[in-house]
Amino acid sequence: MTAVAGNPFGVAVTSDSRWAFVAQSSAARVEVMRIGPALSPAAVRSITLPGNAQPLGETLTRDGRYLLVASDDGAVVLSVQRAERGSPGAVLGTLQDRHASGAIEVAVSPDGGYAFVTEEDSHAAAVFNLRFALAHGFGPGSFIGTIPLGLAPVGMAVSPDGRWLYATSEEMPGAGPAGPTGSLSIISLPRAETDPSASVAATVRAGCSPVRVITSANGSQVWVTARESDDLLCFSASLLRTDPAHALTAIVRVGEAPVGLMLVRDGTRMVVADSNRFGAARATSDLAVVKVASGREPALLGYLPAGLFPREMALEPGGKTLLVTNYASSQLEAVSVTTLP
Repeated sequence: MTAVAGNPFGVAVTSDSRWAFVAQSSAARVEVMRIGPALSPAAVRSITLPGNAQPLGETLTRDGRYLLVASDDGAVVLSVQRAERGSPGAVLGTLQDRHASGAIEVAVSPDGGYAFVTEEDSHAAAVFNLRFALAHGFGPGSFIGTIPLGLAPVGMAVSPDGRWLYATSEEMPGAGPAGPTGSLSIISLPRAETDPSASVAATVRAGCSPVRVITSANGSQVWVTARESDDLLCFSASLLRTDPAHALTAIVRVGEAPVGLMLVRDGTRMVVADSNRFGAARATSDLAVVKVASGREPALLGYLPAGLFPREMALEPGGKTLLVTNYASSQLEAVSVTTLP
């Protein structure tokens, strides 16, 4: 465990495994941390975001040149090279949807041309032309439109082939007599770049309050954490598009209020952040480890210790170390995944 200032939310790691960036949501800044021979990264400097912005989810463009941080009504864009060197002007600008609020997670198209931001308070995801903003300035011209989603959209993931964008919403409007049910939306990424309002290809039920989503390395599986039902859900990516009603293939009960999740050990293990964010009686925060071997039913193996409210994760390239932000105990946790059972 490494103590960090404020409440750490998002975390991202550069492709050369030399640097990590941690969003300090209560301090309006991004912590730059050097990864060395020790398991835990060491803080080097902080970058203050403009306008007292609250940094939350993070992602890096595939070429590693830019860090995007979800905040307020869009996403702040930073130069990774300047952030690493401590050079002036690391903050390049802000992508803004001036009619929205509650930006929480951010994703980028594989070619780095477009950015997508879930707007938790506005029931949509904003689409921005990142390439245009970098070339011509961060003005209204970079905003393309919004993708309609359910209530309180949060998690996003881009399929490895770049064709699909997956997004979770904590509640599906008109879910019916079964009570509040969340949803997973399947979005055509190329369509979202040109016509966001018509880009949703399908929407399926996804447990109670689904909050994060990732895909397997080959894109065949889509994994979702359902926070209010304490479940890890697995969907078939192909069935989500062809037979959505039968796309759910597995449900694994994990710990209390799961949020972040990450596949490790070449996709054979899943680590899930059991946040216990609402302080349930006799429950704890921990990291659930699930065996997800191909062709077999996933199975819970056990739990690893965590701080208070583990939230987001990033796997260092090379796959040996997993970084986890412990939001409520102000810690960045490093986990050696090579020794997991």
